[in-house]
Amino acid sequence: MLPAAIGAARRAPRVSAALLQAARGYASKDVRFGIECRDAVLGGVNKLADAVQVTLGPKGRNVMIEQPYGGPKITKDGVTVAKAIELKDRFENMGASLVKQVASATNDVAGDGTTTATVLARAILNEGCKSVAAGMNPMDLRRGINLAVEHVLTVLKSRAKMISTTEEIAQVGTISANGEREIGELIAKAMEKVGKEGVITVQDGKTMENELDVVEGMKFDRGYISPYFITDQKGMKAEYENPLILICEKKISGLASILPLLEKVVQVQRPLVIVAEDVESEALATLIVNKLRAGVKVVAVKAPGFGENRKSNLQDIAVLTGGEVVSEDLGHKLDKVELTMLGSCKKVTVTKDDTILLHGAGEKSSIQARCDQIRAAIEATTSDYDRDKLQERLAKLSGGVAVLKIGGASEVEVGEKKDRVEDALNATKAAVEEGIVPGGGAALLHASKELAAVKEKLTNFDQQIGVQIIANALKVPMKTIASNAGVEGAVIVGKVEEMADFNAGYDAAADQFVDMTKAGIIDPLKVVRTALVDAASVSSLITTSECVIVEAAEDKKAAMPSPDMGMY
Repeated sequence: MLPAAIGAARRAPRVSAALLQAARGYASKDVRFGIECRDAVLGGVNKLADAVQVTLGPKGRNVMIEQPYGGPKITKDGVTVAKAIELKDRFENMGASLVKQVASATNDVAGDGTTTATVLARAILNEGCKSVAAGMNPMDLRRGINLAVEHVLTVLKSRAKMISTTEEIAQVGTISANGEREIGELIAKAMEKVGKEGVITVQDGKTMENELDVVEGMKFDRGYISPYFITDQKGMKAEYENPLILICEKKISGLASILPLLEKVVQVQRPLVIVAEDVESEALATLIVNKLRAGVKVVAVKAPGFGENRKSNLQDIAVLTGGEVVSEDLGHKLDKVELTMLGSCKKVTVTKDDTILLHGAGEKSSIQARCDQIRAAIEATTSDYDRDKLQERLAKLSGGVAVLKIGGASEVEVGEKKDRVEDALNATKAAVEEGIVPGGGAALLHASKELAAVKEKLTNFDQQIGVQIIANALKVPMKTIASNAGVEGAVIVGKVEEMADFNAGYDAAADQFVDMTKAGIIDPLKVVRTALVDAASVSSLITTSECVIVEAAEDKKAAMPSPDMGMY
């Protein structure tokens, strides 16, 4: 250290402990224990659940959400409502955040059922906290809850019915779209066109009507390499119109190799999609900096597959988009690539997991020839693994992509309808995957009657209470649906409980008791199963919590040191 610097350090006044704490960003904590901590968290759970549950059922209500820009968002989507809620009280907000996790987890796995998951979580948690406050052992309660959930899942799986017809698919879509038959039929037609395993996307329409458009396209299971490439923060995806597509067989890491091509693409003012084994180091940093600071439209994606299968997938993408694979085996060098070697398509959508290319610029004759080549390879191969991979490639090249264009009179209306269509689409896929059970909360209500036998076999009283907590919670979805329809929920639940038929339930739209399956009121097993498992998991964790720690709310922060303190 220079002498002048030493002298300045000696003359500098000492900083007080309070100012030092403020400067370092230390914060005191607020700690609560036992009943007090659970009650505080429960307050937030109830506030969030009150907001979410009004959307449940065919006569559920809309929720208006203030947006940072533009008009308010109007929605009946449970997870959208849940995500919008932030509470002022930190303890309550912790409770709300935990139930948000339930809704998000259910949405991620099943794509629907978020409101049911929230309603179940609140019911289990309320009963659980009361039981713990009354002196029950929380760990035994949790064991009882888990036993009950396992038994209910076994009952539901044994009662599930697989679906295959277009009419059954339309019924599932209609229920998940809050009774809008048109949406259910649109999804059923889309599945009919591209197959149950086909790719279906949802977009804003340009007319008042909803439309189905099947376009040539491909979807592969690789997403963006870095979240900095995202263009749509709400949807967590990158979308570009009319992009150029670089298809590269090797890793891209050096700055010198990618810079010449980047300059050429900027000159023609078109977005660039890079599909390569990987993009890393200087090359990735350069792309991100240019996107964030210079507004260059670019996204990088890892190539799908491994080894020889990756090479074949890249060649498929090249044929579809009318480009060439940049390969050292063919004598290509990345820094010498011309724009004519790049592929293109009308639109690309990249999420964290998937990439969809729509309307590739490849010639139809070339695509057909490639499909014929793959079919010949399928017939020739003796390996089941290779056959599966070849069939997967053929489906991607020849199947196309169904685009649901959602119309409406205003942006708000289109946004609300899109939420419902996406829920319905996810629910329909789940139904095809695992089958269906009676909807409207009927399956859960009838399954709850089977828990009496489980309870009788237990000798531990606290575990019996845990089973009873689940039995009571399973009645709440139907009760909420009935209440939202303007009738007394407890009376409806009581009448359905007396019915022996597993399919018997309450049609809230028609205000009558019906055979739910015959009436087309059905839920995907995957949605119901995921909602129950996620709700029970988080609720039992909160019930077994004995302490909550949050940052203490400061009325007045300590003053920061003066900027010139100690400067000479």
